[in-house]
Amino acid sequence: MHEEVSLTREVDAIQIPSGDTITLPAGTPVVITQTLGGTYTVATSAGLARISSTDTDALGVDPEEKAAKQEEENRLKDATLEEQVWHQMKQVFDPEIPVDIVNLGLVYDCKLTEVEEGTDVDVKMTLTAPGCGMGPVIAADAQARIMSLSEINDARVELVWDPAWNQDMISEEGKMKLGMV
Repeated sequence: MHEEVSLTREVDAIQIPSGDTITLPAGTPVVITQTLGGTYTVATSAGLARISSTDTDALGVDPEEKAAKQEEENRLKDATLEEQVWHQMKQVFDPEIPVDIVNLGLVYDCKLTEVEEGTDVDVKMTLTAPGCGMGPVIAADAQARIMSLSEINDARVELVWDPAWNQDMISEEGKMKLGMV
């Protein structure tokens, strides 16, 4: 991909890997390095940053791409709630790795519990490195994606470190995307 654009307006972004919020002014030249899971990783003169899907207009992103994603969401309406939850987690990406958190093997457990108000979801996940500043941001992304499902009452995403993640946990699909097979 690696497309260079200038931001058409000021944008709040998350600096990678610290996880700090930064403001990129209008006119800032950025190179889009990754567009996965509805977020955009961009290279700036200050390093890498992640821009939310709500700010795609500042990047000049094609609205047809958004329409294609909506079509996929509509297709999943007939899927079970658990399948929909897993699909939502597959839309969450580490901004430095072009594989979703499920196929990276970062999601250790996903439990759905029926409650009076709907369904609660408890997820246990890890990161590729314990010191990653993006951990809380990635976990919050997973939680927000799960909460976007109307049947979900509450979603809790807990970062755990046991067992420690290793490359053997990456799915075959993930290994193929990373060129490991």
